[in-house]
Amino acid sequence: MSVEWQPVRQSRTHELVLRSIEERVFAGELKAGDRLPPERELAPVLGVSRSALREALRVLETIGVLVAQSGRGPDAGARIVRNPDDALGRLLRLHFALGSYSLQDVLEARIVLERSSFETAAGHAPSEDLDEAEELVRGMAEPGVGVSVFNDLDARFHVLIARSSGNALTSTLTSAVRESVRPLILRALEGVDDWPATAHALNAQHRALLTLVREGRGAEAADLVEQHIRGLHGTLVDEPFGL
Repeated sequence: MSVEWQPVRQSRTHELVLRSIEERVFAGELKAGDRLPPERELAPVLGVSRSALREALRVLETIGVLVAQSGRGPDAGARIVRNPDDALGRLLRLHFALGSYSLQDVLEARIVLERSSFETAAGHAPSEDLDEAEELVRGMAEPGVGVSVFNDLDARFHVLIARSSGNALTSTLTSAVRESVRPLILRALEGVDDWPATAHALNAQHRALLTLVREGRGAEAADLVEQHIRGLHGTLVDEPFGL
């Protein structure tokens, strides 16, 4: 009986390093806050060059599970962290720009996520989170607030409500999806004919949403946030915007 040979899968060296580190995370040997050994020690232990090790560490830093500090001293070196929001936002924004997802896809994803988070937050959100949301609403109501500042406060408001629902993944996804279309939303706000009136109308909805959440009226909050998202984000779907 003849043996049927199959090609051996080849991996680049830095991918083998990534796999080794991942395995230790999955096994619980590496946790958030742990530091990796210095490059000069870790590279020979893994049997790889320092350049291959650095490439692997850069990948981990990009996806938000590692932060590297140069220099000497107790804070130098690479440390395992939990920072998925920015990393996932960058990744999703790139894929959106490349055409992996349409504006309609992003719109519907926002609606699903935020309907869930506002409904769950109603009656369950910690009072300190709602107080913080109140401050954000006040900030958006400041006379003369600019488009960029308003957009930042607006994004923080929606992410905060998602976080206050108690679901960390929903919060991260909400932040990432919102971040993926931030340039388009900012451009749309900059192009409105009457910015003060637009800001007032948008923030009136923020105020109403916060009231519904405080009063535990989750179903109404879910309906209003969908209307709120479709009101601005929905207008972008048919517009020929480019990133």
